[in-house]
Parts: sequence; C-alpha cells; structure tokens
Amino acid sequence: MTDLRKFLILIAAGGSAAVLLGAIGSQYIGGLAPCHLCILQRWPHAAAVLIGALALAFRARILPLLGAAAALTTSGIGLYHTGVERGWWEGPTTCTSGPVGGMSTDDLLNQIMNAPLVRCDEVAWQFLGLSMASWNALISLGLALVWIAAWRHTTRA
Repeated sequence: MTDLRKFLILIAAGGSAAVLLGAIGSQYIGGLAPCHLCILQRWPHAAAVLIGALALAFRARILPLLGAAAALTTSGIGLYHTGVERGWWEGPTTCTSGPVGGMSTDDLLNQIMNAPLVRCDEVAWQFLGLSMASWNALISLGLALVWIAAWRHTTRA
C-alpha cells in the first residue's frame, strides 16, 4: 500500500469523521437539535469512517469505491435537504409542515401533537448563506472525489 493511497484514505475517512463530529458537537454542545434528514446524513459518514479503517487494513479495490458511494449518498441527502429548506420541493411529511386548510380542529391538534420537534424545512444554522445540509452536500462531494482518487491510485499500484 503506497503512502499516497493511505494519505487519501485518511483524508476521506477523516473528513467524514470531522463532519460527523461537527454535527454531533453542534447538537450536544451548540444545542442545535437535528431533524430527520440531518440524522439520515450522518449514517453514510459513519459508514465512510468504517470503510476507511477497512481500506487501510485491506487493499481491496472495492473499498475506496464504497467510500465514494457513502460520500455521494450523504451528499445527495444533503442536496435533497437543501432543496427542502429552500422550498424547491416538498420534504417528507414526517418533518415538514403541510397545508392546514380543510382540517378539523381535532385533526389539526393531532397533527401538532404528532409533529417532530425539529422541522426539516427550517434552517437552524447557516454560514455564508449555506445551511449545514448545503455544506454537507458540498464537502461530501469533495470527499467522494478524494475516495475516487484513492481508488484510482489503488488500481494503478
């Protein structure tokens, strides 16, 4: 295993670990409760960290591709979440508000009582005009490219 391949895997898996720790830190230290889509974006990062550990231990060519797939998955979820936040499309009914016209008082009360505490269509934090979901989409796309570079280096070695 070459040093460059190891370095690329460490960058890719370490990047996912950093994003995951940042999300957990913002939740428990910063007080930003995650919505359903936020939680879904965390799982592929956890998988990428595990894949990175396996890729460092074993030279299987498939592992960097699996890492890229994990990064692209969380990037896709982040892009979808960004669209929900910006109103480009509807989000899942489990974490967005819906129209209340035509609902009875009992139905409305039931919807309120069963609604999640954090909605997916509201931005809790942003930096430079981008939400955490948007940053995740961009960063994860970059991490996918690093995974692909590690794969390319594996096939050339």
